[in-house]
Amino acid sequence: MPPAADTLVDEFDLLDYMHMITERVAELTEAPAAGMLLADEHGRLQFIAGSDENVTLVELFVVQNKEGPCLDPNLGEAVGRWPRFAPLAVAAGFQSVHAFPLRLRRQVIGSPNVFGDSPGRDFDSGDVTIMQALADTATIGLLQERAVSHSETLTEQLQAALNSRIIIEQAKGAVAQACGISVDEAFTVLRGYARSSNRRLTELATQGTLGGERRTGE
Repeated sequence: MPPAADTLVDEFDLLDYMHMITERVAELTEAPAAGMLLADEHGRLQFIAGSDENVTLVELFVVQNKEGPCLDPNLGEAVGRWPRFAPLAVAAGFQSVHAFPLRLRRQVIGSPNVFGDSPGRDFDSGDVTIMQALADTATIGLLQERAVSHSETLTEQLQAALNSRIIIEQAKGAVAQACGISVDEAFTVLRGYARSSNRRLTELATQGTLGGERRTGE
């Protein structure tokens, strides 16, 4: 199903959708990883989704330490500019990062970030078109969610999504520990169970039922 069409289903899950966008970004730009930041109620960018756990850790470092580039084609030479971020990103296997603003009219509400495993990559017009299309579909998803929740302002909606992300991160860790699997595998299990049972990721993570049901079912 195309990304924009995903927003039209009754069981639309915003967090699952944002994760799917990061996966499509990585796939279509042939990048090793991608992440997504959204603005909180104070306009500060916060981590919302990543295509794998390595980029999750790097993106969390950016928002927690307020250090990191919007565009740096060679992280190996960026230690002077980003003395803590650059070594962490390189250690995670990334050599470059490109960020694309996600805009709703004149307001910047987020940023999909593309991480490369080789320095000096430049995005050609085709890549830029792909990124813009995926950024637009992310915005469509946010607007669709807001249309369903009529009483929420965009700011409240963004903050609610960020709060839900924390719950899901905790659930990923719990499932990983309980099942003896990696965090990335835990998220795949969590996400698959949510989809098969027509439940939202946040609902499932809050109830904390998956770990017990998975263990008893095996």
